[in-house]
Amino acid sequence: MADEALVVIDLQNDFCPGGALAIAGGDEIVPLVNDLIRRTDHVVLTQDWHPAGHSSFASSHPGAHPFTMIEMPYGQQTLWPDHCIQGSLGSDFHSGLAWTKAELVIRKGFRPDIDSYSAFFENDRTTQTGLAGYLRERGIDTLTLVGLATDFCVAFSALDAVSQGFKTIVRLDACRGIDLNGSLHAMLQRMRDAGVTLEDPLSD
Repeated sequence: MADEALVVIDLQNDFCPGGALAIAGGDEIVPLVNDLIRRTDHVVLTQDWHPAGHSSFASSHPGAHPFTMIEMPYGQQTLWPDHCIQGSLGSDFHSGLAWTKAELVIRKGFRPDIDSYSAFFENDRTTQTGLAGYLRERGIDTLTLVGLATDFCVAFSALDAVSQGFKTIVRLDACRGIDLNGSLHAMLQRMRDAGVTLEDPLSD
C-alpha cells in the first residue's frame, strides 16, 4: 500500500548474538523481517550510530557499570556497553538482512552527549530526526515497526509515531526485547495504553 511503511529498527550486528549488546534471539527475526520487506512498498531503516566515547557508554563514566542509571541533563539514562560505534562491524546491519530496498536510513545516537532510542526524537525529547516530516511528505500515515529491541528503540519509536499522528503497528514476532528489570512488560503496557496495535501472529 502506498500510504504504509515498514520501519526496521536497529537490526545491527552489535544487537545480535555475538555482538557487544547482544539481545537473545536477535538474529532469529531476520527471515521474517526480510519477508515483510519483500511485501512492503516503502521501507525505512534506523541505525544506531555512536561516536567512540559516547555519553551513554558506561566506559565514559569512571567507576560506572553497564545497565545502571545515571542522571543526564535531559533526564535519566541507562548506561550501556560500548556498541554500534560508527564504521565498526558491530554497527553494520546484520549480514542476512535484505536491507537494500530501504528508501531511507535514519542514523541516530550520533550526537556525543545525547542518546537516541526513538526513530523520531533523541532522548532529550526535543531534537527531531526528521522522520515524521519525511513520512508526511511521502503521504505515509500507517507504520509497521519491527526490530531491536522491543522494550527500548522499538517501543520508544512506536510511542513517538502515535504521538505524531501515525497509525502504528508493532509486529512482536519480528522483534526481540532486552527485558532490563521488567522493562519489557512495562513498555508493552505503555504501547497498548498509547494506542499502538501490538500484533503477534504466533500467539493467535
